[in-house]
Parts: sequence; C-alpha cells; structure tokens
Amino acid sequence: MLDYKLLDALMAVVETGGFERAGLVLGLSQSAVSQRIKLLETRLGQPVLSRHPTLRATPAGQQLLNHIQQVQLLERDLHKQIPSLTSRTTRLRIALNADSLATWWAEAIGAFCQREGLLLDMVIEDQDVGLRRMREGDVAACLCSAEQPVAGARSVALGQMRYRALARQSYVDRYFSAGPSPAAFEAAPAIVFGPNDQLHHRFLGQWNYHGYFPYHLCPSSEGFVRLALAGLGYGMIPDLQARLADPDAQLVDLAPGRGVTVNLYWHYWRHGGGFMERLTSVLMQAGADHLQPGL
Repeated sequence: MLDYKLLDALMAVVETGGFERAGLVLGLSQSAVSQRIKLLETRLGQPVLSRHPTLRATPAGQQLLNHIQQVQLLERDLHKQIPSLTSRTTRLRIALNADSLATWWAEAIGAFCQREGLLLDMVIEDQDVGLRRMREGDVAACLCSAEQPVAGARSVALGQMRYRALARQSYVDRYFSAGPSPAAFEAAPAIVFGPNDQLHHRFLGQWNYHGYFPYHLCPSSEGFVRLALAGLGYGMIPDLQARLADPDAQLVDLAPGRGVTVNLYWHYWRHGGGFMERLTSVLMQAGADHLQPGL
C-alpha cells in the first residue's frame, strides 16, 4: 500500500527542485525529506529521482506523481462535501500542443484555474503524439489529435484547427510563382515545428510529394510565425494564430483550398472525479467558442 507522506515528499522535491526547499514546504528537515525519498525507493526497488544532470523524476517517479495528482483531484471533490477536511492546491500535469497554448487555451481555462485554485504543469507535445505521454502514465490528461482513448480514460471531441501553408508574398513570388509543384517543394525552405510534426507531410502529400525538402526546425509557435513573417520559409500555421500574430495579413496562402485540418480531442482519466468533469465542460465550451466544428 502506498504511503502518501512519501509521495508528498517526492512531489515537493520535484516541484521545488531540491531537498532543502522541499523541507521548507513540508515543514521537515532536509535530512527527513531525503530519508522519505530513500524509503520510497527501497519499497519500490528502483529510483524515483534522477540527480544528474538535473534533479527530476524517473519514469517510475513520474507515474507516482501522476497518481498522486489524480488522488488530489478526488480529494478536492471530497473537500466540497466535507469542508472541515484540509484543502491544498492541486497541480495537474497536462500534455497539449503548442498551437493551442499559443491561441485559445489560456483564455479558455484562466477563470477555471483561478476559481478552482488549480496549478498547471504543461508538457508541450505535438498533437500527433501527446497521447503517448498519457499511455505511459506521465500526464493526467492530454489534448491531442488521437480519438481513441487509452484504457481507463475518456476522450471528448473539442473541434478542429485549420492550418494553411502561409508565407510572405515576396517568398511566394520567389519559390512558387508557378504554383505548388514537386520542383518548388524540393527547392523552397519550409518551417517545421519538430521531428514529430506531420502537418507538413500531410500538406505535401496532397501533391503526392514525399521526397526531400529543405526546412528550418523551430519548436516554438511564436517563433514559427516570426520566421514566416521574416520571409525565411513557409509553414503550416493555424488560422487562429495567423489572425492573432499577423493582423496586417502580411502572410498569404500559397495553396488556397489545400490546407490541413486537425481534430482536437481532450483525454482524461475516468477516476478524476467531478473536478475533471467540470474542467472538461469548460474545455468543451471553449472548443465551441474558438474551434471549428468537428465532423
């Protein structure tokens, strides 16, 4: 059976970044915190913290952190029914795509987090692979493009994000004066978010092009748009972000009618209690307000 005092010590060490600071949070000495971590590792038979090059949770430690976060969610619901119970701030670890974070996410959950006293630990992952984090027990919820939930979880459709291949007009005139073609794709520098980003491949696949193309790698939604505005390349940019970051419409669609649509789904564990149901309702309303209706 899990000893939650030991898990509290693990969470405090990870959140504060050290044993001494964790002791201050817990009202314990640094030595007492260290002893609790050692006892937890002894009972598990494996380490829960990696100390090099930086202090962070091991895969086993992260699964324990994910578990205690879910327990805290259930405790919040119990506290509403029995107010005399001690309440504490809840931290929720979520995987989500950078484009949502850069556009609609903060506005959608801002009031909810303040009302519920929720702290977020946001893990930025491409929308095509975010569910992997949840499957591995690394996060308690995720926002991604996969519809099928993992065992023990629920999946809710929020809506769609529409992406278009955008670039400066001078860039389009230089590389795509005759329109999109395999020859143009082979020569024109693209902008790609990361190695797991499949949007560009889906875009090129509309011309049955699967060959080499030069690209800048930019793992930042804001930087992604700035590179396009600087004329360094063309990239798959969501309409939501283009309206926010390019109000003067300096970026043009180099292939009108050939964009890529991404369905977004919210995944969360079934045993998250009423707290997760309330958060899900907020996100469903945000999807209706900010995203395009799904199929």
